[in-house]
Amino acid sequence: MQIQYNRTSQNIRDFVRLRLKNHPKLNKFAISSHRKYCSFTGFLHILPDYLILGAQKSGTNSLYWYLRQHPFVKRATTKEILFFDKYYDRGLNWYRVCFPLKSQRYFLKNILGKNLLTGEATERYLDHPHAPQRVKESIPNVKFIILLRNPVDRAYSHYNMRFSVGNETLSFEEAIEKEVQRTKGEYEKMLNDENYYSQAYFHHSYLDRGLYVEKIKRWMSIFPKEQFLLIQSEEFLKNTPLIYNKVLKFLNLPKWDLKEYEEVGLAKYKQPKMKDETRKKLIEFFQPHNQKLYEFLGRNFSWDK
Repeated sequence: MQIQYNRTSQNIRDFVRLRLKNHPKLNKFAISSHRKYCSFTGFLHILPDYLILGAQKSGTNSLYWYLRQHPFVKRATTKEILFFDKYYDRGLNWYRVCFPLKSQRYFLKNILGKNLLTGEATERYLDHPHAPQRVKESIPNVKFIILLRNPVDRAYSHYNMRFSVGNETLSFEEAIEKEVQRTKGEYEKMLNDENYYSQAYFHHSYLDRGLYVEKIKRWMSIFPKEQFLLIQSEEFLKNTPLIYNKVLKFLNLPKWDLKEYEEVGLAKYKQPKMKDETRKKLIEFFQPHNQKLYEFLGRNFSWDK
């Protein structure tokens, strides 16, 4: 029911936005009015207590929906707000309006004696070069959850998602062969210009977005490790109730078991089996990067078998 409600809400928002884009003057008026509304009412809203940073195609959708079903967690307006990467120029009040009112937290705390938490899940935050510092300046005590999936499977799932919606026309082998060419200089442009946002990088960086260690190091150079919970996606899928309650404990939420742990996102896109020679090639490609990750985290995810 909760998942269906979100899908319906998102479909309505997408429908309205699409219609507004066909009427430039009305769209401009709607945007201006919403910005003014945010500037006047932002202070009435709370900021998130947790961020699910990524990685993309690693189970972030499922975990976000499971958290939403906890009685003391209230949802944001949408799962991926994209504030600390794409929409940072809209200002903190715009971001605040995406979350529940302070009055809701006050009621739960002072009437029922329970803490209310809220959060979002934008998996591009893990990759974006300026997101960590922007978060530090806005919500320095927020908690972070990172799901890490075998980068070979993550890359293939990423590709199949893009292909299934018509945004990728090459074969998987061609796409990874041309990745450097298609994304050349894009990450560096984002790094050197805070106002530049590269769709090309996020859409076509099938391999680069699986090079986790340097991105995690960047986040942990700004925030203490105690603010992070790292989850292996394969373990999350295998022992979902156990990992779910581990997340609740990390967030200081009471234990809660769901009636059903429906997979969201990972199982949505039907994909053929990856070619054996391609998988072997990618295992070899990621092996040294995975080894650096294992050494940094002190954990071995056994992705190289």
